[in-house]
Amino acid sequence: MAKQDRAIRTRQSILEAAAVVFDERGYDAATITEILARAEVTKGALYFHFASKEELALAVIDAQMSTVPDPSDLAGTCKMQQLVDMGMIFACRMVEDPLLRGSVRLTLEHGSSNLNRASPFNGWTEVHTRVLVEGKERGEVLPHVVPDDTAELIVGAYAGINTMSQAVTNRADLERRAIVLYEHLMPSVAVPSVLARLDMSPGRGPRALALAEAERSAGRAEDGQLIAAG
Repeated sequence: MAKQDRAIRTRQSILEAAAVVFDERGYDAATITEILARAEVTKGALYFHFASKEELALAVIDAQMSTVPDPSDLAGTCKMQQLVDMGMIFACRMVEDPLLRGSVRLTLEHGSSNLNRASPFNGWTEVHTRVLVEGKERGEVLPHVVPDDTAELIVGAYAGINTMSQAVTNRADLERRAIVLYEHLMPSVAVPSVLARLDMSPGRGPRALALAEAERSAGRAEDGQLIAAG
């Protein structure tokens, strides 16, 4: 078990180091040598987990979806608040999570490589579609809203403000841009009674993240009590 845990930690260290290098230099300019130096691992250790730079980059890209809580971890809020919270938490995590930043850089950059960058777009669209469908079933969404079309619009628009924020302020104003996006978008999505209760104010990302972490902690505690009772 200790050996397995060590292997998991080594893989994560390599992923995080690679994300930092990819974020700083982009895929084409990044080298395995730089990643090895950042991760402080041997070439053998890296190639044990990842067969090539491309495979490592794809793993960084695929890690993006795990860096933001699933909407189910925000159980105490309505579905349209969950929709907003995903974007607000994303903006918050972009400041503090190098793995997320590296994943976003690889996803949005247009280099010479043939990396498949579609998985985060497909993943985020699927999650947003699910939340919109559930919101519509609960009466939170306006009748004219088509969930999959609206999900694609939100994900595409967010990618746009993310790119612009990176180019203009090195992501310093991503939260503000996300707030403006939702303030313009949500009146066309949420019914008025739900819209009036939505929190899209500055600092919502950290607050929502704290709520999600509290939900997960409560869930783990409950699971532990069930195991003990069993």
